[in-house]
Amino acid sequence: MRDRLRIGAFLSGTGSNMGSWRHPDAVTDGAVNFDHYLSMTRRAEQAKLDFVFFGDGLYISEKSHPNFLTRFEPLTLLAALAPATENIGLVATLSTTYSEPFTVARQFGTIDLLSKGRAGWNIVTSPLAGSAANFGKTDHPDHDLRYRMADEHLDVTQALWGSWEDGAFLRDPGSGRFIDPSKLHAIDHVGEFYSVAGPLNLTRSVQGRPVLFQAGASEAGRDFAASRADAIFAVQGELNSAVRFRADLHQRARRFGRAPEDLVVLQGIGPVVGRTAAEAEEKFRAIGALTDIYVALAYLGRFFDDIDWSDFELDAPFPDLGDRGRSGWQSATDGIKAQARRADLTLREVALGATTPRHEFIGTASEIADKLAAWFEAGAADGFMLDCPVLPSGLSDFVDEVLPILVERGLFRSEYECETLRGNLGLPAPR
Repeated sequence: MRDRLRIGAFLSGTGSNMGSWRHPDAVTDGAVNFDHYLSMTRRAEQAKLDFVFFGDGLYISEKSHPNFLTRFEPLTLLAALAPATENIGLVATLSTTYSEPFTVARQFGTIDLLSKGRAGWNIVTSPLAGSAANFGKTDHPDHDLRYRMADEHLDVTQALWGSWEDGAFLRDPGSGRFIDPSKLHAIDHVGEFYSVAGPLNLTRSVQGRPVLFQAGASEAGRDFAASRADAIFAVQGELNSAVRFRADLHQRARRFGRAPEDLVVLQGIGPVVGRTAAEAEEKFRAIGALTDIYVALAYLGRFFDDIDWSDFELDAPFPDLGDRGRSGWQSATDGIKAQARRADLTLREVALGATTPRHEFIGTASEIADKLAAWFEAGAADGFMLDCPVLPSGLSDFVDEVLPILVERGLFRSEYECETLRGNLGLPAPR
């Protein structure tokens, strides 16, 4: 078990809540406001957080989260943030389903060099079927096929990152030798989905390659994460399920010849901090009230193939939807249906819960710090990713109020230990 928490921050425009743009603290154009992102990133770096993270998606509709309707292409954003920061990791999402390995290797390899070893790639397979039409495709690959594609995509990308051995570039004017050609390697990959000759026209960074993040929770997703990822995002709403999830990933990792220490499991949380427990509850209630029920229903519907809820009674038990949603957000929709059955929730309660989920991390700074420590000590997580419902105030509340308590208890750093993201996460050098 690691000796200290690892903590990152998901910076999503105005915040994770569907109605966050309406909050009085919000920067309403936050999703496309570079100064807003730069300010939050620098604030996170001052607090010594491990990384900031930027999500992405390839398909929108009028039902999309307001932060998704228009937002920066995340790798371009990382390139802008790299020279403006010094220590904090810079992580972004990119889809294997709709990206070519050679391009991905160049893009993330460049970010890793620009940032001097602070880049991370969150690997996704694009769950929304509408993505296909934006890339001239008639069919969107099914869930398991997308993961097979991702596995080969990553094989190719990692091979490309290894095109140049360390010490390949001599740059010796006296001898006239710029490179040692024996240390340059083509990959000559021919597989089921990709054919790539290589080599990559880019050398490696000081951390070897970008840190690989993944968030799959389905069977295929867990196997992919356990076999390939360095850091894994999880969203388990209860301590015991989080302990089981992390233990399951460790068991799978061993099956793939990896050690548990090769993985960092980060639980996603949306902390709401108050001076008193009552104030925290009132802040949480006010955030929930920002989202209209019909907006919440539209958002929930995207997980279930854009279902029209008008045929269902809002205050009746959540309906039996069969396999709807299985081809896209498989683990998410399975979890929603299971929770609705277990707690006997209505459609209204499920919809509002999807946009403003209740969780343990609502309370005073000391209460939240106690719960973070309890999860860490129980083996539920190696750390956490902050997915604050409202930004920038949610991030400020956490780093100003909760983090000093964790530092005082020796559960979080007071200074960065390393110059690379891999080093600060406590991950081994890539093989």
